[in-house]
Amino acid sequence: MVFIATSLDGFIADRNGGLDWLNSVPNPGQLDMGYKKFVEQVDALVMGRNTFETVCGFDGDWPYNQPVFVLSGTLNTLPEEYRDKAELVKGSLTEVLEKIHNKGYNRLYIDGGLTIQNFLKEDLVDELTITTIPIMLGVGSPLFSKLAKDLEFSLVESKVFLNQIVQNHYRRKK
Repeated sequence: MVFIATSLDGFIADRNGGLDWLNSVPNPGQLDMGYKKFVEQVDALVMGRNTFETVCGFDGDWPYNQPVFVLSGTLNTLPEEYRDKAELVKGSLTEVLEKIHNKGYNRLYIDGGLTIQNFLKEDLVDELTITTIPIMLGVGSPLFSKLAKDLEFSLVESKVFLNQIVQNHYRRKK
C-alpha cells in the first residue's frame, strides 16, 4: 500500500529533495488527512535508503510504531542509533517480500519515490492513496516512472481537505 503526497505536476520532493512545499496550504488544525488511520492498518513499512535518511533527519521522536525495513543496495549497516528501529534488507523485491512475509508482516506501507516506482514496475502495489497539494514544482523527484505495461486501478474514494487538497484512494484491478 502506498500513502503519499504529490505536487500537481507529480513530484514528491522539490529540486533539492525538500518537503517544505507540503505545508504550502495552511493547516491550522494540523489535520493528518487520514494518515493515522492508514498507518494503523499496516503491519510494517518498506522504504528506500533516501526516505530513511530523510526520516532520520526529522525533528522529534522516531515516527513509527511498526517495524521498518530499509531497502538499500549501497548501505551495509544502518546507523547505530536506528538499529533497534529499522532493519536493512537486500535482494530482489520478491526475495525481500518473502523475508518480510515470513516474519508475519503482510500489510505493507511502501514509501519512497524509487521504492514505489520499483514496486509498481513489478506490479506489487495493491493500493495507492495519493494526496495532491495544489502547487507545481516544475522539477524534483517524480512519483511515477516508465512502466513495461499498463496497470489499471479503480477509484475507491476521493476526499477534499482544507477546501484545496485532493486525496484519491485507488485499488489495483486484477
